[in-house]
Amino acid sequence: MSYLHFARTILSSLFKKPATRNYPAVPRKYPEITRGKIVMNIENCIFCGMCMRKCPADAITVTRAQKKWEINPFSCIQCGCCVETCPKKCLSMQQQYTQPAPQKSEEVFYARVPDHPADSRNSKPAGK
Repeated sequence: MSYLHFARTILSSLFKKPATRNYPAVPRKYPEITRGKIVMNIENCIFCGMCMRKCPADAITVTRAQKKWEINPFSCIQCGCCVETCPKKCLSMQQQYTQPAPQKSEEVFYARVPDHPADSRNSKPAGK
């Protein structure tokens, strides 16, 4: 009896589509409700810290003095509170999952700081 059941399973498996995808050759299409991961546009950030204060998982750290914004993607729960509260709309949700990694690491962004003031003395003022 079990032999017949086994043979029937083998025959049905031969004519069915595979249950798995050819990953990563065939990328997965995420459903519309996927929240994904936080994406930062550091050029628009004013380092107000609203995202850090609203984050329920304490995954975001903002240091205004250093113009540094960092997120711990392994602590982030992708709730979207930071995206909703950002006054400059420099945060967004991208429909992809956080890449797996062998160690927990943080994503750190620094704002572009203009060149040292001593360098600006070397430039000539316009019109002279």
